[in-house]
Amino acid sequence: MTNLYSAAVFIGFAACVLGLVLETVWRNSIGVIVSAIIGFSTLLIAHHLALAGDTMEMMRAVLDTNFWLATHVVIVTLGYASTYVSGFLAIIFVLRGLFTTGLDAPLRQSLAKMIYAITCFAALFSFVGTVLGGIWADQSWGRFWGWDPKENGALIIVLWNVLILHARWGGMVRERGLANLAIFGNIVTTWSFFGTNMLGVGLHSYGFMDQERVALIAFVASQAALIALGSLPLSVWRSFSGGGKGGTPPLSGATPQTV
Repeated sequence: MTNLYSAAVFIGFAACVLGLVLETVWRNSIGVIVSAIIGFSTLLIAHHLALAGDTMEMMRAVLDTNFWLATHVVIVTLGYASTYVSGFLAIIFVLRGLFTTGLDAPLRQSLAKMIYAITCFAALFSFVGTVLGGIWADQSWGRFWGWDPKENGALIIVLWNVLILHARWGGMVRERGLANLAIFGNIVTTWSFFGTNMLGVGLHSYGFMDQERVALIAFVASQAALIALGSLPLSVWRSFSGGGKGGTPPLSGATPQTV
């Protein structure tokens, strides 16, 4: 992975593998759906990135090391991919609960466990990948951390995944709150991965693409809208209203802060 095109293909591939792993554990078709959606979406993104020019341009000197390309880049990108998988699982949670009667208690619990498991994976890989990136930076540029926009973005992804886990462990959120936080992870990852490139500054601005700004804003707006939908009262969720199969709402017995 030496440019945005190859990274988009790799993220799609990794997300598909993670979705299939989830499917082997839970066998509820959710993992397959996530694999299909993210795989298709990333291939579309890669296609549009390919239209911008050569996808096999000459490698930049700082990237010309097989060891770090096989460790830092792969590991940190696996962290990005798994954060997206967690976010798209959360989207399924919100849409299915809000617009269908199919989010029954077993499925709701399974989805929450899937989001939690992938978030743990994402926190580990994004953290390890970021640390390895700092070691690489120290060897290449003589400093471990320089508050470069891309470095800050990688750190934000780590912090957000850790925030989700601590909110869950501390009882501050439950199933629905976990889903909303995971959806916001899509915004954090997209900004950190693509948005920082649009700034055109810093040592990591290899993929400057100002023309994609509208697409980035539209994606962020869509995720914000999904979070707003996920925050609506349970009385308007079809799975928890009259005839729904949602069973006991995830907020029953919880304080207003525990969603």
